[in-house]
Amino acid sequence: MGPKSRAGLATVAAHMTRVFSGIQPTGQKHLGNYIGAIRHYVTDQDLGEAFYCVVDLHSISVAYDRDTLAENTLDTAATLLAAGLEPDRCTLFVQSHVPAHSEGAWLLGAVASFGELSRMTQFKDKSEGRESVSVDLFTYPVLQAADILLYDTDRVPVGDDQRQHLELARNIAQRFNSRYGETLRLPEAAIPSTGGRVMDLQDPTRKMSTTGGTPGGTVLVVDPPETVAKKLRSAVTDSGREVRRGEGKEGIANLIEIAAVATGRSAEEVESAYDGAGYGQFKTDVAEAVVEYLRPVRERYLELRADPAHLQTVLSAGAERAREVSGATVTLIKERMGFVSE
Repeated sequence: MGPKSRAGLATVAAHMTRVFSGIQPTGQKHLGNYIGAIRHYVTDQDLGEAFYCVVDLHSISVAYDRDTLAENTLDTAATLLAAGLEPDRCTLFVQSHVPAHSEGAWLLGAVASFGELSRMTQFKDKSEGRESVSVDLFTYPVLQAADILLYDTDRVPVGDDQRQHLELARNIAQRFNSRYGETLRLPEAAIPSTGGRVMDLQDPTRKMSTTGGTPGGTVLVVDPPETVAKKLRSAVTDSGREVRRGEGKEGIANLIEIAAVATGRSAEEVESAYDGAGYGQFKTDVAEAVVEYLRPVRERYLELRADPAHLQTVLSAGAERAREVSGATVTLIKERMGFVSE
Protein backbone atom coordinates (compact mmCIF):
# COMPACT_ATOMS: atom_id res chain seq x y z
CA MET A 1 0.00 0.00 0.00
CA GLY A 2 1.51 3.30 -1.07
CA PRO A 3 1.48 6.64 0.79
CA LYS A 4 -1.60 7.87 -1.03
CA SER A 5 -3.65 4.78 -0.17
CA ARG A 6 -2.39 4.87 3.39
CA ALA A 7 -3.33 8.53 3.66
CA GLY A 8 -6.85 7.64 2.60
CA LEU A 9 -7.10 5.11 5.40
CA ALA A 10 -5.75 7.65 7.87
CA THR A 11 -8.46 10.12 6.85
CA VAL A 12 -11.18 7.58 7.51
CA ALA A 13 -9.56 6.50 10.78
CA ALA A 14 -9.39 10.12 11.94
CA HIS A 15 -13.15 10.02 12.48
CA MET A 16 -13.03 6.85 14.56
CA THR A 17 -11.27 6.46 17.90
CA ARG A 18 -8.75 3.62 17.93
CA VAL A 19 -8.26 1.69 21.18
CA PHE A 20 -5.40 -0.73 21.82
CA SER A 21 -4.23 -2.65 24.83
CA GLY A 22 -2.34 -5.86 25.50
CA ILE A 23 -2.18 -8.36 28.33
CA GLN A 24 0.41 -11.03 29.04
CA PRO A 25 -0.53 -14.73 29.22
CA THR A 26 1.43 -15.24 32.44
CA GLY A 27 -0.95 -17.53 34.27
CA GLN A 28 -4.57 -16.94 35.17
CA LYS A 29 -5.72 -13.34 35.46
CA HIS A 30 -6.38 -11.84 38.87
CA LEU A 31 -8.69 -9.22 40.35
CA GLY A 32 -6.11 -6.48 39.80
CA ASN A 33 -5.95 -7.28 36.08
CA TYR A 34 -9.72 -7.25 35.87
CA ILE A 35 -10.28 -4.01 37.79
CA GLY A 36 -7.26 -2.14 36.45
CA ALA A 37 -7.58 -3.04 32.79
CA ILE A 38 -9.94 -5.76 31.55
CA ARG A 39 -13.22 -4.14 32.63
CA HIS A 40 -12.16 -1.02 30.72
CA TYR A 41 -11.49 -3.09 27.61
CA VAL A 42 -15.15 -4.04 27.68
CA THR A 43 -16.34 -0.44 27.98
CA ASP A 44 -13.89 0.90 25.42
CA GLN A 45 -14.76 -1.60 22.68
CA ASP A 46 -17.67 0.64 21.70
CA LEU A 47 -15.68 3.89 21.49
CA GLY A 48 -14.63 3.23 17.92
CA GLU A 49 -12.42 0.40 16.69
CA ALA A 50 -10.76 -1.56 19.47
CA PHE A 51 -7.81 -3.97 19.26
CA TYR A 52 -6.92 -6.23 22.19
CA CYS A 53 -3.84 -8.39 22.10
CA VAL A 54 -2.62 -11.37 24.13
CA VAL A 55 1.06 -10.37 24.17
CA ASP A 56 2.76 -13.75 24.21
CA LEU A 57 6.01 -12.34 22.79
CA HIS A 58 6.36 -10.15 25.86
CA SER A 59 5.91 -13.12 28.17
CA ILE A 60 9.15 -14.79 27.01
CA SER A 61 11.28 -11.81 28.11
CA VAL A 62 11.63 -13.50 31.51
CA ALA A 63 11.86 -17.14 32.52
CA TYR A 64 8.70 -18.99 31.49
CA ASP A 65 7.38 -22.54 31.07
CA ARG A 66 7.24 -23.47 27.39
CA ASP A 67 4.88 -26.34 28.17
CA THR A 68 2.17 -24.00 29.46
CA LEU A 69 2.59 -20.99 27.15
CA ALA A 70 -0.03 -22.10 24.62
CA GLU A 71 -2.60 -23.01 27.28
CA ASN A 72 -1.99 -19.79 29.17
CA THR A 73 -2.53 -17.86 25.95
CA LEU A 74 -5.89 -19.54 25.34
CA ASP A 75 -6.74 -19.09 29.01
CA THR A 76 -6.15 -15.35 28.79
CA ALA A 77 -8.21 -15.07 25.62
CA ALA A 78 -11.05 -16.96 27.31
CA THR A 79 -10.92 -14.62 30.31
CA LEU A 80 -11.16 -11.55 28.07
CA LEU A 81 -14.14 -12.95 26.22
CA ALA A 82 -15.76 -14.02 29.48
CA ALA A 83 -15.37 -10.49 30.81
CA GLY A 84 -17.45 -9.17 27.91
CA LEU A 85 -15.28 -8.68 24.84
CA GLU A 86 -17.26 -9.62 21.73
CA PRO A 87 -15.65 -10.49 18.37
CA ASP A 88 -18.19 -8.40 16.44
CA ARG A 89 -17.39 -5.34 18.58
CA CYS A 90 -13.58 -5.58 18.80
CA THR A 91 -10.53 -7.37 17.41
CA LEU A 92 -8.96 -9.93 19.75
CA PHE A 93 -5.74 -11.61 18.63
CA VAL A 94 -2.44 -13.15 19.70
CA GLN A 95 0.69 -11.02 19.28
CA SER A 96 2.89 -13.73 17.75
CA HIS A 97 0.27 -14.33 15.03
CA VAL A 98 0.93 -10.84 13.63
CA PRO A 99 4.55 -10.51 12.34
CA ALA A 100 4.28 -6.73 11.98
CA HIS A 101 4.72 -6.37 15.75
CA SER A 102 8.23 -7.84 15.68
CA GLU A 103 9.19 -6.00 12.50
CA GLY A 104 7.78 -2.73 13.81
CA ALA A 105 9.75 -3.09 17.04
CA TRP A 106 13.01 -3.47 15.10
CA LEU A 107 12.24 -0.42 12.95
CA LEU A 108 11.24 1.77 15.91
CA GLY A 109 14.34 0.61 17.77
CA ALA A 110 16.26 2.86 15.39
CA VAL A 111 14.80 5.93 17.12
CA ALA A 112 14.74 4.59 20.70
CA SER A 113 17.80 5.23 22.86
CA PHE A 114 19.78 3.00 25.19
CA GLY A 115 19.58 5.64 27.91
CA GLU A 116 15.80 5.88 28.03
CA LEU A 117 15.42 2.10 28.02
CA SER A 118 17.91 1.89 30.90
CA ARG A 119 15.68 4.21 32.94
CA MET A 120 12.57 2.06 32.64
CA THR A 121 11.39 1.28 36.18
CA GLN A 122 10.06 -2.17 35.34
CA PHE A 123 13.38 -3.19 33.78
CA LYS A 124 15.20 -2.07 36.91
CA ASP A 125 12.78 -3.96 39.14
CA LYS A 126 12.82 -7.20 37.16
CA SER A 127 16.59 -7.21 36.61
CA GLU A 128 17.58 -6.25 40.16
CA GLY A 129 19.80 -8.85 41.80
CA ARG A 130 20.14 -10.98 38.67
CA GLU A 131 23.48 -11.77 37.10
CA SER A 132 21.94 -12.13 33.66
CA VAL A 133 18.75 -10.87 32.03
CA SER A 134 17.51 -11.31 28.48
CA VAL A 135 17.88 -8.69 25.77
CA ASP A 136 14.12 -9.03 25.32
CA LEU A 137 13.55 -7.71 28.84
CA PHE A 138 15.60 -4.62 28.01
CA THR A 139 13.95 -3.95 24.64
CA TYR A 140 10.46 -4.91 25.88
CA PRO A 141 9.27 -1.25 25.89
CA VAL A 142 10.10 -0.83 22.19
CA LEU A 143 7.99 -3.85 21.27
CA GLN A 144 5.24 -2.43 23.48
CA ALA A 145 5.53 0.88 21.61
CA ALA A 146 5.19 -0.97 18.31
CA ASP A 147 2.15 -2.84 19.63
CA ILE A 148 0.44 0.48 20.26
CA LEU A 149 1.68 2.64 17.40
CA LEU A 150 0.99 0.18 14.59
CA TYR A 151 -2.75 0.67 15.05
CA ASP A 152 -2.90 4.49 14.95
CA THR A 153 -4.01 4.19 18.55
CA ASP A 154 -5.73 7.10 20.28
CA ARG A 155 -6.54 5.51 23.64
CA VAL A 156 -4.66 2.90 25.68
CA PRO A 157 -6.53 1.53 28.73
CA VAL A 158 -3.75 0.53 31.15
CA GLY A 159 -2.98 0.31 34.83
CA ASP A 160 -1.01 3.05 36.54
CA ASP A 161 2.15 0.91 36.48
CA GLN A 162 2.28 1.20 32.66
CA ARG A 163 2.27 5.00 32.56
CA GLN A 164 6.05 5.20 31.98
CA HIS A 165 5.91 2.75 29.08
CA LEU A 166 3.10 4.71 27.43
CA GLU A 167 5.15 7.90 27.72
CA LEU A 168 8.04 6.13 26.02
CA ALA A 169 5.75 5.09 23.16
CA ARG A 170 4.74 8.73 22.74
CA ASN A 171 8.37 9.85 22.77
CA ILE A 172 9.29 7.28 20.13
CA ALA A 173 6.38 8.40 17.94
CA GLN A 174 7.33 12.07 18.30
CA ARG A 175 10.97 11.35 17.50
CA PHE A 176 10.05 9.26 14.47
CA ASN A 177 7.69 11.97 13.18
CA SER A 178 10.33 14.66 13.69
CA ARG A 179 12.94 12.65 11.82
CA TYR A 180 10.87 11.12 9.01
CA GLY A 181 7.69 13.19 8.74
CA GLU A 182 4.27 12.92 10.35
CA THR A 183 3.52 9.20 10.40
CA LEU A 184 2.56 7.91 13.83
CA ARG A 185 -0.35 8.96 16.00
CA LEU A 186 0.43 9.91 19.62
CA PRO A 187 -1.62 7.72 21.99
CA GLU A 188 -3.13 8.79 25.30
CA ALA A 189 -3.22 6.63 28.43
CA ALA A 190 -6.62 5.86 29.96
CA ILE A 191 -5.85 5.12 33.62
CA PRO A 192 -8.83 4.43 35.92
CA SER A 193 -9.37 6.88 38.77
CA THR A 194 -10.51 4.05 41.05
CA GLY A 195 -8.86 0.65 41.24
CA GLY A 196 -5.97 1.60 38.98
CA ARG A 197 -3.59 -0.42 41.15
CA VAL A 198 -5.00 -3.26 43.25
CA MET A 199 -2.58 -4.39 45.93
CA ASP A 200 -1.76 -7.83 47.33
CA LEU A 201 -4.21 -8.70 50.12
CA GLN A 202 -1.44 -10.13 52.30
CA ASP A 203 1.19 -7.50 51.46
CA PRO A 204 -0.57 -4.25 50.51
CA THR A 205 2.76 -2.50 49.85
CA ARG A 206 3.08 -4.31 46.50
CA LYS A 207 0.59 -4.83 43.71
CA MET A 208 -1.43 -7.99 43.23
CA SER A 209 0.39 -10.40 40.91
CA THR A 210 0.26 -14.03 39.83
CA THR A 211 4.04 -14.13 39.42
CA GLY A 212 5.36 -11.97 42.25
CA GLY A 213 2.52 -11.89 44.74
CA THR A 214 1.43 -14.12 47.62
CA PRO A 215 -1.02 -16.98 46.90
CA GLY A 216 -3.35 -15.88 49.68
CA GLY A 217 -3.17 -12.25 48.61
CA THR A 218 -4.01 -12.83 44.94
CA VAL A 219 -7.66 -13.26 43.99
CA LEU A 220 -7.93 -15.04 40.64
CA VAL A 221 -10.84 -14.11 38.39
CA VAL A 222 -11.72 -17.81 38.13
CA ASP A 223 -11.25 -18.71 41.80
CA PRO A 224 -14.28 -20.57 43.24
CA PRO A 225 -16.58 -18.25 45.25
CA GLU A 226 -15.57 -19.76 48.58
CA THR A 227 -11.88 -19.16 47.78
CA VAL A 228 -12.52 -15.54 46.80
CA ALA A 229 -14.44 -14.93 50.03
CA LYS A 230 -11.78 -16.57 52.20
CA LYS A 231 -8.95 -14.51 50.69
CA LEU A 232 -10.80 -11.23 51.20
CA ARG A 233 -11.93 -12.01 54.74
CA SER A 234 -8.30 -12.88 55.57
CA ALA A 235 -6.87 -9.69 54.08
CA VAL A 236 -4.20 -7.93 56.13
CA THR A 237 -5.39 -4.64 57.65
CA ASP A 238 -4.03 -2.83 60.72
CA SER A 239 -4.70 -2.63 64.46
CA GLY A 240 -7.33 0.09 64.15
CA ARG A 241 -11.09 -0.03 63.48
CA GLU A 242 -11.73 2.94 61.18
CA VAL A 243 -12.69 2.13 57.58
CA ARG A 244 -10.84 4.98 55.95
CA ARG A 245 -7.81 5.64 53.78
CA GLY A 246 -4.69 7.23 55.21
CA GLU A 247 -1.09 6.75 56.23
CA GLY A 248 -0.46 3.33 57.71
CA LYS A 249 -3.80 2.01 56.48
CA GLU A 250 -2.67 0.55 53.14
CA GLY A 251 -4.58 -2.71 53.64
CA ILE A 252 -7.90 -1.04 54.42
CA ALA A 253 -7.37 1.52 51.64
CA ASN A 254 -6.91 -1.35 49.19
CA LEU A 255 -10.16 -2.99 50.33
CA ILE A 256 -11.99 0.33 50.07
CA GLU A 257 -10.87 0.71 46.44
CA ILE A 258 -11.90 -2.87 45.67
CA ALA A 259 -15.28 -2.39 47.36
CA ALA A 260 -15.89 0.83 45.44
CA VAL A 261 -15.42 -0.93 42.10
CA ALA A 262 -17.38 -4.05 43.04
CA THR A 263 -20.39 -2.07 44.31
CA GLY A 264 -20.29 0.84 41.86
CA ARG A 265 -19.78 3.43 44.58
CA SER A 266 -17.06 5.99 45.17
CA ALA A 267 -14.36 5.37 47.76
CA GLU A 268 -15.81 8.23 49.81
CA GLU A 269 -19.25 6.60 49.80
CA VAL A 270 -17.73 3.32 51.00
CA GLU A 271 -15.96 5.10 53.86
CA SER A 272 -19.17 6.87 54.84
CA ALA A 273 -21.24 3.67 54.73
CA TYR A 274 -18.91 1.91 57.17
CA ASP A 275 -18.24 4.79 59.52
CA GLY A 276 -17.99 3.19 62.96
CA ALA A 277 -18.74 -0.33 61.66
CA GLY A 278 -15.33 -1.90 62.26
CA TYR A 279 -13.30 -4.21 60.07
CA GLY A 280 -15.16 -7.50 60.54
CA GLN A 281 -18.42 -6.52 58.88
CA PHE A 282 -16.62 -4.48 56.26
CA LYS A 283 -14.40 -7.36 55.13
CA THR A 284 -17.36 -9.76 55.04
CA ASP A 285 -19.35 -7.35 52.87
CA VAL A 286 -16.40 -6.75 50.54
CA ALA A 287 -15.97 -10.51 50.14
CA GLU A 288 -19.64 -10.98 49.24
CA ALA A 289 -19.57 -8.07 46.79
CA VAL A 290 -16.48 -9.36 44.96
CA VAL A 291 -17.89 -12.90 44.75
CA GLU A 292 -20.97 -11.56 42.97
CA TYR A 293 -18.89 -9.17 40.86
CA LEU A 294 -16.79 -12.03 39.47
CA ARG A 295 -19.47 -14.73 39.32
CA PRO A 296 -20.73 -14.14 35.73
CA VAL A 297 -17.17 -13.88 34.41
CA ARG A 298 -16.16 -17.17 36.01
CA GLU A 299 -19.25 -18.98 34.71
CA ARG A 300 -18.73 -17.73 31.15
CA TYR A 301 -15.01 -18.55 31.34
CA LEU A 302 -15.75 -22.19 32.19
CA GLU A 303 -18.05 -22.43 29.15
CA LEU A 304 -15.42 -20.96 26.82
CA ARG A 305 -12.60 -23.18 28.07
CA ALA A 306 -14.76 -26.19 27.25
CA ASP A 307 -14.84 -25.11 23.57
CA PRO A 308 -11.21 -24.54 22.42
CA ALA A 309 -12.21 -24.66 18.74
CA HIS A 310 -14.36 -21.55 19.22
CA LEU A 311 -11.44 -19.74 20.86
CA GLN A 312 -9.16 -20.61 17.95
CA THR A 313 -11.73 -19.34 15.45
CA VAL A 314 -12.06 -16.01 17.26
CA LEU A 315 -8.28 -15.55 17.49
CA SER A 316 -7.70 -16.47 13.83
CA ALA A 317 -10.25 -13.93 12.64
CA GLY A 318 -8.75 -11.31 14.94
CA ALA A 319 -5.23 -11.94 13.66
CA GLU A 320 -6.39 -11.50 10.08
CA ARG A 321 -7.82 -8.05 10.83
CA ALA A 322 -4.79 -7.09 12.93
CA ARG A 323 -2.39 -8.09 10.13
CA GLU A 324 -4.31 -5.90 7.70
CA VAL A 325 -4.06 -2.77 9.85
CA SER A 326 -0.56 -3.22 11.31
CA GLY A 327 0.89 -4.34 8.00
CA ALA A 328 -0.19 -1.10 6.35
CA THR A 329 1.53 0.92 9.09
CA VAL A 330 4.78 -1.06 8.79
CA THR A 331 4.74 -0.48 5.03
CA LEU A 332 4.39 3.27 5.58
CA ILE A 333 7.13 3.29 8.24
CA LYS A 334 9.54 1.54 5.86
CA GLU A 335 8.69 3.93 3.04
CA ARG A 336 9.32 6.95 5.28
CA MET A 337 12.62 5.47 6.47
CA GLY A 338 13.84 5.02 2.91
CA PHE A 339 13.62 1.26 2.35
CA VAL A 340 13.15 -0.11 -1.16
CA SER A 341 9.48 -0.88 -1.72
CA GLU A 342 8.39 -4.35 -2.83
